[in-house]
Amino acid sequence: MSSNSLMVRLNVLLAIALIVSGLYLVRISYESRRLFAEIENAHGAERQLESDRRRLEAERQAQATHLRVESTARTKLGMRAATPANTQYVVDAGLAAAPMSAPLTMPPTPASAPDSGASR
Repeated sequence: MSSNSLMVRLNVLLAIALIVSGLYLVRISYESRRLFAEIENAHGAERQLESDRRRLEAERQAQATHLRVESTARTKLGMRAATPANTQYVVDAGLAAAPMSAPLTMPPTPASAPDSGASR
């Protein structure tokens, strides 16, 4: 009878292991489906963001055209094209005092002057 009792215990133990294994399988399947759905949602968000990026890039390029910038500068900022009539030239006082024939660089100092051939 002891052998029969051992078989019953083994069968109960195997039944419990089978139930636990089945529950674990169901949990893993559910988690797998949930993660797959999350990945699909992330891919959808990625596609939407890429579409928005392309649209915004096209809008930026349209806003940055030369004619649009010039038109905005004229209307909103009151700017006008530079001509000799509306150009103001600024002269540095230090450069204005120097004669036009004066060199802009410093003459060489005697220490850096080339040797006149006295060492020959």
